[in-house]
Amino acid sequence: QVQLVESGGGLVQAGGSLRLSCAASVRTFSTYPMGWFRQAPGKEREFVATISWTGGSTYYADSVKGRFTISRDSAKNTVYLQMNSLKPEDTAVYYCAAESRSYSTSTSTYRSSYDYWGQGTQVTVSS
Repeated sequence: QVQLVESGGGLVQAGGSLRLSCAASVRTFSTYPMGWFRQAPGKEREFVATISWTGGSTYYADSVKGRFTISRDSAKNTVYLQMNSLKPEDTAVYYCAAESRSYSTSTSTYRSSYDYWGQGTQVTVSS
């Protein structure tokens, strides 16, 4: 069983930056594709970014492309989301998620593809 714990959320002014972290409880995490999703009040959870198990392939939602960067440190069992040039519309609870398809070379933007989820961390961007 993989447990994911997010951290790094908070309140920031528009144009600012935050770095989210997601720590996994097991070593097998290093073989899983990982993703970040977010959910704003009254809206469905949406895809933000994904990274392959090697870290060599990443994919972003159009709304964050060029501003957010996903990365991973397998030695630390941690995946990161660096968020720059934040906008008020980025306000949401951010969740990390893991696909339990070890060594898969593909990644997914669909929530249903992910088997494990963290509890979420709140990001609030003020205007």
